[in-house]
Amino acid sequence: MKKKKLNLRDLNKTSSDNHKRNDGHNHSSPESIGKFKIYVPAIFSFVMLIIGIAMDYFDVAFFKDWIRIVWYAVAYLPVGFPVIKEGWNSIKNGDFFTEFLLMSIATIGAFAIGEYPEGVAVMLFYAVGELFQSAAVKRAKRSIKALLDVRPNEALVYRNNNYVSVNPEIVAIGEKVQVRVGEKIPLDGILLSEKGSFNTAALTGESKPDTIAKGEKVFAGSINLDGVIEIETTKEFKDSSIARILDMVQNATARKSKTELFIRKFARIYTPIVVFLAIGLTFLPYFFVDDYVFNDWLYRALIFLVISCPCALVISIPLGYFGGLGAASKNGILFKGASFLDEMTRITTVVMDKTGTVTKGVFKIKEIKTIDWNEPEFMKYLMAMEEQSTHPIAKAIMEYKADGEDFQASEVTEIAGKGLKGTVNGKTVLVGNKPLMTSNNIEVPSETDNIVESIVMVSIEGKFAGYVIIADELKDDAHEAIKQIRESGITKIIMLSGDKDSITQQVAKEMGVDWAKGGLLPEDKLKEVEKLMSENNNKVAFIGDGINDAPVLAVSDVGIAMGGLGSDVAIETADVIIQTDQPSKIAKAIKIGKSTRRIVWQNIILAFGVKAVVLVLGAGGLATMWEAVFADVGVALLAILNAVRLQKMEWKK
Repeated sequence: MKKKKLNLRDLNKTSSDNHKRNDGHNHSSPESIGKFKIYVPAIFSFVMLIIGIAMDYFDVAFFKDWIRIVWYAVAYLPVGFPVIKEGWNSIKNGDFFTEFLLMSIATIGAFAIGEYPEGVAVMLFYAVGELFQSAAVKRAKRSIKALLDVRPNEALVYRNNNYVSVNPEIVAIGEKVQVRVGEKIPLDGILLSEKGSFNTAALTGESKPDTIAKGEKVFAGSINLDGVIEIETTKEFKDSSIARILDMVQNATARKSKTELFIRKFARIYTPIVVFLAIGLTFLPYFFVDDYVFNDWLYRALIFLVISCPCALVISIPLGYFGGLGAASKNGILFKGASFLDEMTRITTVVMDKTGTVTKGVFKIKEIKTIDWNEPEFMKYLMAMEEQSTHPIAKAIMEYKADGEDFQASEVTEIAGKGLKGTVNGKTVLVGNKPLMTSNNIEVPSETDNIVESIVMVSIEGKFAGYVIIADELKDDAHEAIKQIRESGITKIIMLSGDKDSITQQVAKEMGVDWAKGGLLPEDKLKEVEKLMSENNNKVAFIGDGINDAPVLAVSDVGIAMGGLGSDVAIETADVIIQTDQPSKIAKAIKIGKSTRRIVWQNIILAFGVKAVVLVLGAGGLATMWEAVFADVGVALLAILNAVRLQKMEWKK
């Protein structure tokens, strides 16, 4: 059954359109009036209904015959006409069995047999239910729509010796853009200023300001917090990370979950069956019941129709999934569709990359060991040599802070595959690996043989002076991530890495994963994951962070990309994006998926359970139209309120 949106705004379309044409101006008062107008038809019908029921109850003399009929007809039309109109339009489009048709038949039928108050009440409560649905959908969308607010609407570009304001969509790659304090970064780029502080909360969900140095990447949608800065654009707006993420989020609901698809297919079969059963309930008793009264059986059939309307299912289930998507985005997790919320609940094995996923992907000094040298002086000799290199390990060493004047190196030469040789303060210095030391007849302590991390050895004047251990740092929440993933019900955690196996095994042991394998090429990772997926009832989520992981992200049951803002390939390939680069968010994604699925199934059971009971009572003449209203609109409202709970939930570490 196609679920078209009943829009009581039809009665106020002109004022609504006028309002839209004036978007962008500050006219909050007319907007508030426009919102109030949406509720006017329902309020008017409600007041008329209450007055009518009161006059019936007190048996007011003039409230008889045609006056009574006209009164309830006037009460019915404001809420009934839009529904009848939608039903007629659906029939013209070839879709006969919609909830609009069911409601129209049931309420017009109620009028036909003289049950005017019940006819008005059914349509009124249905209209109120639709208004509640609209409000609930807006609430569920709020978190996702917050992302749309980060879309920058202007860029100050340096052209013809002056900064001019233009639309970000017409800014070219390589142009210089100025961003003032409090303004949003309009396009992805690199920072030209010495440093900058940015609020990336809208992109990552993290409130802590992010400090960026000159030459580092900045992303569209970040807010500049400190001083006027300049950036050089590296992407057109349509290719920027934020534009892709916005597009992905806006289209997330296009990928329906299997549960949602089933319910929609079920409703298309279920609705016509109910219509024919109602017809049968009206006429067939004539052949089997001695005291058959047409009006009585028509009333039962009308009750049957109202109860059978599958609104609660068709409304609340998509709303439940949409609420899950909104709750996830609020927590810095982007699902590419409702189907992946479902898939996350079925995961049994989590496979993760090492570098950039559970580690920071940045070399840091882990340990400094000196022999007959004090540490600061030893490091000055080493830093003087490494200053000549651009290797990532050299950069890590240069992060060391030593008091006093720096040493200068001269006559530095590189020995291929081994290291550097040069002169510092008149002393011959060798910096590199063990083969460099042994080839120069320098004795190396045996303790270095057991070190699996990267090690930089130093000799000064032909004597071993010490070594520095360089290692990739674990992310701050790496250990917590493993703990949380296990608590979320995952039975197996595996690490696959392109880094050498000894380092991979050490990191895996430190984190407590089940097993690990290093020294893998991208195709090797793919084979390992495919092998895991071939096992019976094994659902695999792979977590990676870059181009090398793209094949595995694509083939796994759920591909999860870390730090999606920095990786175009991750955004394109993965099913779930962890914007904050925090592995602990993986467990949160699983928990959100499970909460969403639980609420959806609660709604399914609630809707079917209540409807089944009242259908039986209605067919047996034991339920009135008021019970029918509760079984339809009441259950729909309860299901909507249940779905909205997702927006209030918190999934703590």
